[in-house]
This record gives sequence, C-alpha cells and structure tokens, in this order.
Amino acid sequence: MSDEQGRAHWAATRKLMGVMLALWALVSFFIHLPVASLNQVVLLGFPLGYWLAAQGSLIIFVALLFWFARRQDAIDRAHGFAEDE
Repeated sequence: MSDEQGRAHWAATRKLMGVMLALWALVSFFIHLPVASLNQVVLLGFPLGYWLAAQGSLIIFVALLFWFARRQDAIDRAHGFAEDE
C-alpha cells in the first residue's frame, strides 16, 4: 500500500466518522426535544415520547451501525484495505 493510498483511505474514513457522529448527536440530543408534546399520546401503556426515546433511538442507532459498517467496507474495498482480499 502506498502512502498516498493510506492518506486517501484515512480521509474517507474520517469523513464517514464525522457524518456518523453528527447523525448520532442528532438522534441523541435533538430528536427528543418534542417529547413533551408527544407524551399526550399513549402507546401500549407508555407515553409516546418515552417510547420513542427508549425504543426508537435504539432502533435508529442499530440501523446507523449497519449503515456505517457497509460504508466503511466500501471505503476499505475502494482503497485496497478489505480484509478478504
């Protein structure tokens, strides 16, 4: 692997990590701001705001992890760093 390939790989990985961290922060902090108004609706005995915070965030985080893994694999393959090569 050339030094230039390594730099390009790391630049793409850093960009992906920045996007992932921004999405994580959005889901963690800002998506729960309207919880008070959502608590007026009850779903399966729990306020909707609580349900979204407890279950919805976890589902989004798992989906983000799968997305991140697929994108990182694509970056690794594009720069010749794939594990199965």
